[in-house]
Amino acid sequence: MKGQRAKALVLHGVSKRFGAVDGAKDIDLSVAKGSRTAIVGPSGSGKTTLLRLIAGFDSPDSGTVTLDGKLLADGPRVVPAHERVVGFVPQDGALFPHLTVESNIGFGIAAAPAARALRVLELMDLVALDRAMLRRWPHELSGGQQQRVALARALAHKPTLMLLDEPFSALDTGLRAATRKAVAKLLSDAGITTILVTHDQAEALSFADQLAVMRDGRLVQVGNPVHVYRHPRDAMTARFLGDAVILRARIDNGWADCELGRIPVAGAGRNDSASIMLRPEQLRLNVVEAGDAGVAGCVGVVSEIDFEGPTCDVTIVTESSAADDAARTPLLVRYPSNQAPATGTRVRIVVNGQAHVFEDDAATARRDC
Repeated sequence: MKGQRAKALVLHGVSKRFGAVDGAKDIDLSVAKGSRTAIVGPSGSGKTTLLRLIAGFDSPDSGTVTLDGKLLADGPRVVPAHERVVGFVPQDGALFPHLTVESNIGFGIAAAPAARALRVLELMDLVALDRAMLRRWPHELSGGQQQRVALARALAHKPTLMLLDEPFSALDTGLRAATRKAVAKLLSDAGITTILVTHDQAEALSFADQLAVMRDGRLVQVGNPVHVYRHPRDAMTARFLGDAVILRARIDNGWADCELGRIPVAGAGRNDSASIMLRPEQLRLNVVEAGDAGVAGCVGVVSEIDFEGPTCDVTIVTESSAADDAARTPLLVRYPSNQAPATGTRVRIVVNGQAHVFEDDAATARRDC
């Protein structure tokens, strides 16, 4: 269709079992040519298994894997990993400790020595590494430099698909962000289709054009990162992708009546009870001045502040008609640090934007019990 990118990678009905455990179950996934897809999920959800099936390190029990129209796997009948035009960067880089940077990058390049040396120099420039590092050993490099060498080695064979298995997890926070941005730009500029596996939700949201959320061997939701973050399928997905305020409500033609009052929701046709979600950044606080009476809306008291530099998480305990403090609902609000009200301040809670109504409300209700 006009305006849509051609599909580079297509998985259909891919499954893999390890004894009684589903490593991957009925996976359907399409990745557009030149795009970046991030696969996220908790430990043991099947992320690395799926990556290994795409790379050819493991074979599926059933289903097909196709890359640029070429069938790579049809159940256990597979094209070997070394015959796939696929690059792979593991979590630790896996550089050969006994080889220099030059030899690591040039390893496996089938060319005359002069041509191989020229290709290594091109790759050093491509990943923004100083050519003076060519004679260094892996242990003489920083974590970020090691990952760039690993990426250069993976790029040496001009792959059409790059697989990244948590490649930034061993780096400190500042270096991780800078390296991630540099790698994303490099791969986009080269037009290389990329799949990143990570357990870091923020990393996935910032890196990817497409986000795939995995749980118990299944893909539970796939889509644009902004859409998946704002419109998760259920509460478990919502909480995995970030802090969430989840409330029971009565839905009535585009409005929800809940603990926070009457707030707008997407989907004007619903008229039932459901669970709704707000992200903490959608909530704002207005300080209730001493002596104010009859304050409209939901009112609470700031019970805790977690400072996180430019922002802080403010916990609000809502006022309730119930005498038992345990009946009060704590709410999380994300606020600029220099604007957050002090602990003990009485505030009115204001909602910005629409609340999200969970698509799978039955599952949400079960998990919240």
